[in-house]
Amino acid sequence: MRPSRPTRYHAAWVLPVATPPIRDGWVEVAGGVVTDVGAPASLPRDRPARTVHLPGHAVLPGLVNAHTHLELSGLRGTVPRTRSMPEWARAVMAGRARPSAGRAAAVGSAVDEMRGAGTALVGDVANTHESMAALRDGPVAAVVFREALGFDAGDAEAAAIGAALSAERAAGAGNHVRVAIAAHAPYSVSPALFRALAGAAGGGPRSVHVAESAEELELLRAGTGVWRAILEERGRWGSDWVPPRSGPVAYLDALGWIGPRTLIVHGVHLTPTEIDRIAAAGATLVACPRSNAWTGAGTPPIARFYAAAGRVAVGTDSLASAPDLNVFAELSLMRRLAPSVPASALLASATAVGASALGAGDRFGVIAPSRPASLIAVELRGATDDVEEYLLSGIEPDCVTWLADLESGPGGPER
Repeated sequence: MRPSRPTRYHAAWVLPVATPPIRDGWVEVAGGVVTDVGAPASLPRDRPARTVHLPGHAVLPGLVNAHTHLELSGLRGTVPRTRSMPEWARAVMAGRARPSAGRAAAVGSAVDEMRGAGTALVGDVANTHESMAALRDGPVAAVVFREALGFDAGDAEAAAIGAALSAERAAGAGNHVRVAIAAHAPYSVSPALFRALAGAAGGGPRSVHVAESAEELELLRAGTGVWRAILEERGRWGSDWVPPRSGPVAYLDALGWIGPRTLIVHGVHLTPTEIDRIAAAGATLVACPRSNAWTGAGTPPIARFYAAAGRVAVGTDSLASAPDLNVFAELSLMRRLAPSVPASALLASATAVGASALGAGDRFGVIAPSRPASLIAVELRGATDDVEEYLLSGIEPDCVTWLADLESGPGGPER
């Protein structure tokens, strides 16, 4: 039974994200909604509340994993580390072609794993409906990007795909799981299909893999290389396609895909000029560096992403290219790759920026009155004067507790 009084959580640190961390702060929650947050000096003395003490813990918003492929969860441990992204893609396609009776269970386990690692909201890219049921019935809110491919899709096929996905997006899947649109990548989507998907996305978020591999750049500039070979092998090469002889950002911008609602995923091989152009357009770059290392794509220029003053979010990518779905682990690598970036900026990427990019900034990503209380407590194993930096050190799931799951604090509630 829900307590009649609000619950006030006292912690060593409270991180609202939108404002600086509060030492010895408190958060008040009633009916699953944050009612107040503050420092010791602002503690209300005349408002009764059930009190839970969390000494040695930091309370912060649940994390946002802005890019996954949950339907690939069944491939965990089966796709070896590769030297090039196309080589990895071939292995994934072969794995997906093999029958598997455990795919649904693997997706369900992956959703639970995300929750256990502190993820409140996920942006999941899906070619099938395999992840929808697990997300609809599971503990993690989601935006499911229904993804289309078709490098040889002409106007009629592109229009049909766009109309079908537009109808699916409009129907949605409820407030807990929303539907959006994704175009796979410049090397797998025709110009006609890009235009159709831009229309189908409406006013919602849209996602696209960009500049993930050097081979993608070769295709766009010369129309040659291994991506062309793969398309020809699969019978999906567009015989009338003419390479734009430009980088991917200029190409996608001309097709209506660079704007404030777009999630640009990976960006490993973006130039400084392209990064500046993305930032100026208000698009969000989604960094997934552990996946990039595994697939042989390279190392994304994380520090340059932030230097451009653009929006940067964090994704783990799939269990076919990352060892787990722990956003804290992704942040740890981002910190090592970009030691000059403020810790507050990296944490905002995994909370407020990711939530805003997914069109859910009104519900997730910050601690503020009237917001849903999707909050976690992270155990601090040792004293710290810089809690933001500590949270970038690689937090394991066994240090994460959801406030909603707490029946009493470690010291028990005050009576």
